[in-house]
Amino acid sequence: MPIVCLGLNHRTAPITVRERYALVESELPELLGRLLKETSVDEAVILSTCNRVEIYAAGNDLPQHMLNELRTFLVTKEEADGDDIFYEHTGEASMVHLFEVASGLDSMVLGETEILGQLKDAYQIALENKTTGSSLNKAFQKGFNVAKQIRTETNIQRGSVSVANVAVELASKIFDQLQDRTVMVIGAGETGEKTARALLSRGAKSLIVSNRSFERAETMAKELGGEAVDFDHWQSVFDSVDIIISSTSAPDYVIDRKKLEPLQGSRQHHPLLLVDIAVPRDIEPEVNFMEDVYLYNIDDLQSIADDYLRLRKEEIVKCESIVKEKVRELFDSQSYSQSDRKGPETPATGAEPVVN
Repeated sequence: MPIVCLGLNHRTAPITVRERYALVESELPELLGRLLKETSVDEAVILSTCNRVEIYAAGNDLPQHMLNELRTFLVTKEEADGDDIFYEHTGEASMVHLFEVASGLDSMVLGETEILGQLKDAYQIALENKTTGSSLNKAFQKGFNVAKQIRTETNIQRGSVSVANVAVELASKIFDQLQDRTVMVIGAGETGEKTARALLSRGAKSLIVSNRSFERAETMAKELGGEAVDFDHWQSVFDSVDIIISSTSAPDYVIDRKKLEPLQGSRQHHPLLLVDIAVPRDIEPEVNFMEDVYLYNIDDLQSIADDYLRLRKEEIVKCESIVKEKVRELFDSQSYSQSDRKGPETPATGAEPVVN
């Protein structure tokens, strides 16, 4: 079966657009089921992260027709965005893209490792909901193996390789030192936890964790040697906080100017760094106009990531060579005939997947 990919990411769409398309993980099973019922595709995996939303699909229909159906399915908003925010891949190009995503080559932070876990989670959800078959199973398993090979055979991950670490680099630019700084993490998810660990490893003095599930906040705070505060009363410790990392799945702003402005008076002009790594955004952009407040969202981290990109350009060539070689192997294997490269209606067979 021809494989296609339709998506948007941090390069094609700003956060103001990406947050409208962001999908909650709990929604994916229902969306996958609808996708197979409402389109001609026979297999599908949906990936949704802070930097991208992508649909990988396979079917016996013409590739371009499947892509048109995926676009119609994805653009359910009242306002239709321009075609330029979406990218389309078919045949070998779709596999090159999948392998580069899995390996962190298409990430905002070149070589970051978090995307591989997110891709595996997306694949596992599709697998459990029986929306994958031999075509996508073989492709994704190969992609996971390619990512592992790139990690072990190249230096693409040297330096800052995650959004969390880039956030720490940003904090180091705002403050002369982190040793006497107090950090508050709002949202006790994986990204927030990784950011907290990174800040503590760089010498941050203390940590406060706030989360809608107070039990989860307590667990994370205990693991990291911090303290937990109730989600609805985080303002009570605001005076002592220097850095706030916000990464929740809230549909609305957790912090806005109206809430923050009355609290600033007691801070005596101490600077406040706000790093919003949530999509949709947790922090109202208006707070950036407040005195002594520095707000950065996920797109603002791009400039720091670009610095590391320049340092690792030589490794990109090695990684791209591995990706091309493995794509050729995939299409030359018994389950992928030469004609599949151009996307005709050729049935595929393959072994049952083994999730790494």
